[in-house]
Amino acid sequence: MSHAASAHDTYDLIGIGFGPSNLALAIALDELSETHGRHLQTLFVEKQQSYRWHGGTLVDQSTLQISFLKDLVSLRNPTSPYSFVNYLHQHGRLVDFINMGTSYPCRMEYNDYLRWAAQNFASRVKYGEMALRIEPAHCGDDIDRLRLLTRDHKGYERSYETRGIVIGCGGTPHIPPLFAGLSSDPRVFHHSTYLSGISQLRARADGRVRVAIVGAGQSAAEAFIDLHERFPTSEVDLIFRASALKPADDSPFVNEIFAPDYVDLVFGQAAADREKFIDEYRNTNYAVIDRDLLEQMYGILYRLKVCNQRRHAMLARRRIEAAAATATGIQLTLVDIATGAEQTRLYDVVVLATGYQRRSHLDLLAPLREHLPDFAVDRSYRLRAAPTLTAPIFLQGFCESSHGLSDTLLSVLPIRAAEIGADIYRCLPDAAARDQLTQPASASA
Repeated sequence: MSHAASAHDTYDLIGIGFGPSNLALAIALDELSETHGRHLQTLFVEKQQSYRWHGGTLVDQSTLQISFLKDLVSLRNPTSPYSFVNYLHQHGRLVDFINMGTSYPCRMEYNDYLRWAAQNFASRVKYGEMALRIEPAHCGDDIDRLRLLTRDHKGYERSYETRGIVIGCGGTPHIPPLFAGLSSDPRVFHHSTYLSGISQLRARADGRVRVAIVGAGQSAAEAFIDLHERFPTSEVDLIFRASALKPADDSPFVNEIFAPDYVDLVFGQAAADREKFIDEYRNTNYAVIDRDLLEQMYGILYRLKVCNQRRHAMLARRRIEAAAATATGIQLTLVDIATGAEQTRLYDVVVLATGYQRRSHLDLLAPLREHLPDFAVDRSYRLRAAPTLTAPIFLQGFCESSHGLSDTLLSVLPIRAAEIGADIYRCLPDAAARDQLTQPASASA
């Protein structure tokens, strides 16, 4: 049973989630506090018990897909103590990293870098608390205060009052409707919990392990390689609708779409034109795989052919027609989109590498829906609100349709954090400035 508990009187700003986006914002706000000569009273709530970035997916061969220079700060302030280069220096690995001759650290190391930076803000973060909803703090004419309701891992509910909110809680695993009824079956799990899910996998009496991976992106490829290496007897089917696995386009000219200046270009377009910009470059991020990983996968399949082993299969052009749990495994009914041929296959485990949805902010903000007519944001990522809602609400990672493909990635973190931070300081004047704004003008002599 939950119990309510009150917290700090009123915060200037509360951030929901403490992943890379809000961590970058926390750093930017500290920098801005020096410029403005005042600190904001801030708090971040994070549902995880400790700092972990995609912790359930950090397999050995998982590598960052962007340069280490696109860290939390370097694009804005390369001399910051929070840079990845300084992290390497502090850990005595700078020369070793240089000797590797790569711009792409492994994800385990990048997770450690983020955790290293986050420990400096431990006093401002409530770990193990899940945000439930955001509602008006009072029922006056103008809503200049918001109330955040949370629940911790023990079931205790807490409320926090704030003058502003930043929502940066990341994506929610996308579960295809066909698998919704199997959500409680441990044999079916989303790639976001890959490591814990796969730890329960045991070989059959004959030594075989049959696994289906649903998806055709980077996560699916990493899971395929990991399963091949982790279980020498594994038989893995990669199931996807496209005709072939496709490489991510990370060529230099295309990569310019992830530059901070490109956000201005996308935001300046009409809605229909924005969609064209985004669709044109979806092959940089969605349902694509790094070329070196594709070559590694192909090499695995080729070597198995040389040894006359047909352990794995690339099941292209397949639509999953049905999914059912049986005593002996998860049964999938597959249809070849080109020929219409149907087949039924049985698996010990099904891994859903089916991506993420970014709609959780809509549920959090449901109590304020009447004040947020279309949930659109301005250039500074602030939600456009009715005049009755004066407390600012910002979104991080939910603005791809207005700000471009870089919005859900790491590429613009430092610049976006500075833009949001500057707007927060503009929206939330200090106590003296507030008094001046609310006092009536004195009569002239």
